[in-house]
Amino acid sequence: MMRLMFAAALVAALGAFAAISGQTVSGSIANGSVARGGSARATVILAIPGGLHVNSNRPASEYAIPTTVRATGRGVRIGRVNYPSGKNKRFSFSEDRINVYDGRVRFTFDVNVPANYRGRTVSVNVVVRYQACTDEVCYPPTSKNVTLTAQVR
Repeated sequence: MMRLMFAAALVAALGAFAAISGQTVSGSIANGSVARGGSARATVILAIPGGLHVNSNRPASEYAIPTTVRATGRGVRIGRVNYPSGKNKRFSFSEDRINVYDGRVRFTFDVNVPANYRGRTVSVNVVVRYQACTDEVCYPPTSKNVTLTAQVR
Protein backbone atom coordinates (compact mmCIF):
# COMPACT_ATOMS: atom_id res chain seq x y z
CA MET A 1 0.00 0.00 0.00
CA MET A 2 2.84 2.39 0.89
CA ARG A 3 4.55 1.65 -2.44
CA LEU A 4 1.34 2.38 -4.33
CA MET A 5 0.95 5.75 -2.57
CA PHE A 6 4.61 6.58 -3.26
CA ALA A 7 4.21 5.65 -6.93
CA ALA A 8 1.09 7.81 -7.24
CA ALA A 9 2.88 10.76 -5.61
CA LEU A 10 5.86 10.28 -7.93
CA VAL A 11 3.64 10.25 -11.02
CA ALA A 12 1.87 13.43 -9.84
CA ALA A 13 5.21 15.15 -9.17
CA LEU A 14 6.55 14.17 -12.60
CA GLY A 15 3.38 15.48 -14.23
CA ALA A 16 3.74 18.81 -12.42
CA PHE A 17 7.42 19.00 -13.41
CA ALA A 18 6.53 18.32 -17.05
CA ALA A 19 3.89 21.06 -16.94
CA ILE A 20 6.32 23.57 -15.50
CA SER A 21 9.27 22.68 -17.73
CA GLY A 22 7.39 21.79 -20.94
CA GLN A 23 7.62 25.28 -22.41
CA THR A 24 10.52 26.12 -24.72
CA VAL A 25 12.00 29.46 -25.71
CA SER A 26 13.82 30.05 -29.00
CA GLY A 27 14.46 32.95 -31.31
CA SER A 28 16.60 34.76 -33.85
CA ILE A 29 17.77 38.16 -35.00
CA ALA A 30 16.52 38.92 -38.53
CA ASN A 31 18.18 36.49 -40.98
CA GLY A 32 21.21 36.04 -38.77
CA SER A 33 22.88 39.31 -39.72
CA VAL A 34 22.60 43.01 -39.01
CA ALA A 35 24.27 46.00 -40.66
CA ARG A 36 26.71 48.09 -38.67
CA GLY A 37 24.89 51.36 -38.04
CA GLY A 38 21.53 49.69 -38.68
CA SER A 39 18.83 47.75 -36.92
CA ALA A 40 17.28 44.32 -37.22
CA ARG A 41 14.09 42.74 -35.89
CA ALA A 42 14.56 40.05 -33.24
CA THR A 43 11.87 37.45 -32.60
CA VAL A 44 11.51 35.31 -29.48
CA ILE A 45 9.11 32.35 -29.52
CA LEU A 46 7.55 30.83 -26.41
CA ALA A 47 6.15 27.38 -27.25
CA ILE A 48 3.46 26.23 -24.83
CA PRO A 49 2.40 22.55 -24.91
CA GLY A 50 -1.26 21.58 -25.34
CA GLY A 51 -3.31 21.58 -22.16
CA LEU A 52 -1.36 24.53 -20.76
CA HIS A 53 -1.49 28.29 -21.08
CA VAL A 54 0.52 31.17 -19.62
CA ASN A 55 -0.78 34.50 -18.45
CA SER A 56 -0.37 37.21 -21.08
CA ASN A 57 1.66 40.36 -20.52
CA ARG A 58 -1.61 41.98 -19.39
CA PRO A 59 -3.63 39.18 -17.79
CA ALA A 60 -6.36 41.50 -16.38
CA SER A 61 -6.26 39.76 -13.00
CA GLU A 62 -4.52 41.10 -9.92
CA TYR A 63 -3.36 37.61 -8.94
CA ALA A 64 -2.07 36.43 -12.31
CA ILE A 65 1.64 36.95 -12.92
CA PRO A 66 2.22 38.54 -16.35
CA THR A 67 4.60 37.17 -18.97
CA THR A 68 7.62 39.44 -19.43
CA VAL A 69 10.47 39.47 -21.94
CA ARG A 70 13.72 41.22 -20.96
CA ALA A 71 16.47 41.60 -23.57
CA THR A 72 19.98 42.95 -22.98
CA GLY A 73 23.04 43.22 -25.16
CA ARG A 74 26.48 44.74 -24.76
CA GLY A 75 27.21 47.64 -27.10
CA VAL A 76 23.77 47.57 -28.76
CA ARG A 77 20.46 49.29 -28.09
CA ILE A 78 17.39 47.13 -27.57
CA GLY A 79 14.00 48.48 -28.62
CA ARG A 80 10.68 48.07 -26.82
CA VAL A 81 9.29 44.52 -26.71
CA ASN A 82 6.06 44.05 -28.68
CA TYR A 83 3.66 41.74 -26.83
CA PRO A 84 0.86 40.06 -28.79
CA SER A 85 -2.75 40.22 -27.66
CA GLY A 86 -3.82 37.22 -25.62
CA LYS A 87 -7.14 35.42 -25.46
CA ASN A 88 -9.69 36.16 -22.72
CA LYS A 89 -10.71 32.90 -21.05
CA ARG A 90 -12.58 31.84 -17.92
CA PHE A 91 -11.12 29.12 -15.68
CA SER A 92 -12.46 27.14 -12.73
CA PHE A 93 -9.96 28.76 -10.35
CA SER A 94 -11.06 32.36 -11.09
CA GLU A 95 -14.36 34.23 -11.27
CA ASP A 96 -12.87 36.71 -13.74
CA ARG A 97 -11.73 36.18 -17.30
CA ILE A 98 -7.95 36.03 -17.61
CA ASN A 99 -6.01 37.09 -20.69
CA VAL A 100 -3.67 34.23 -21.66
CA TYR A 101 -1.32 32.89 -24.33
CA ASP A 102 -1.31 29.33 -25.64
CA GLY A 103 0.41 27.50 -28.48
CA ARG A 104 3.33 29.41 -30.06
CA VAL A 105 3.65 33.04 -29.00
CA ARG A 106 5.96 35.52 -30.77
CA PHE A 107 7.52 38.56 -29.11
CA THR A 108 9.50 41.03 -31.23
CA PHE A 109 11.90 43.90 -30.63
CA ASP A 110 14.54 45.84 -32.58
CA VAL A 111 18.29 45.44 -32.09
CA ASN A 112 20.15 48.64 -33.05
CA VAL A 113 23.89 48.33 -33.78
CA PRO A 114 25.87 51.60 -33.63
CA ALA A 115 28.04 52.57 -36.62
CA ASN A 116 31.15 52.39 -34.39
CA TYR A 117 30.39 48.85 -33.12
CA ARG A 118 33.69 46.93 -33.22
CA GLY A 119 32.57 43.30 -32.95
CA ARG A 120 31.89 40.81 -35.75
CA THR A 121 28.86 39.37 -33.98
CA VAL A 122 26.17 40.75 -31.74
CA SER A 123 24.73 38.76 -28.85
CA VAL A 124 21.43 39.49 -27.09
CA ASN A 125 20.47 37.72 -23.87
CA VAL A 126 16.73 37.24 -23.40
CA VAL A 127 14.89 36.18 -20.24
CA VAL A 128 11.24 35.16 -20.59
CA ARG A 129 9.36 34.99 -17.28
CA TYR A 130 5.92 33.40 -17.23
CA GLN A 131 3.42 31.47 -15.11
CA ALA A 132 2.16 28.23 -16.65
CA CYS A 133 -1.34 27.00 -15.80
CA THR A 134 -3.77 24.24 -16.62
CA ASP A 135 -7.51 24.91 -16.66
CA GLU A 136 -7.56 24.08 -12.94
CA VAL A 137 -4.30 25.21 -11.34
CA CYS A 138 -1.38 27.59 -11.83
CA TYR A 139 2.23 26.61 -11.17
CA PRO A 140 4.90 28.85 -9.64
CA PRO A 141 6.35 31.39 -12.07
CA THR A 142 9.55 30.43 -13.84
CA SER A 143 12.04 31.93 -16.28
CA LYS A 144 13.76 30.60 -19.38
CA ASN A 145 16.83 32.13 -21.02
CA VAL A 146 17.94 32.21 -24.63
CA THR A 147 20.84 33.94 -26.36
CA LEU A 148 20.27 35.36 -29.84
CA THR A 149 23.27 36.03 -32.08
CA ALA A 150 23.81 37.64 -35.48
CA GLN A 151 26.77 38.51 -37.69
CA VAL A 152 27.55 42.22 -38.03
CA ARG A 153 28.25 43.30 -41.59
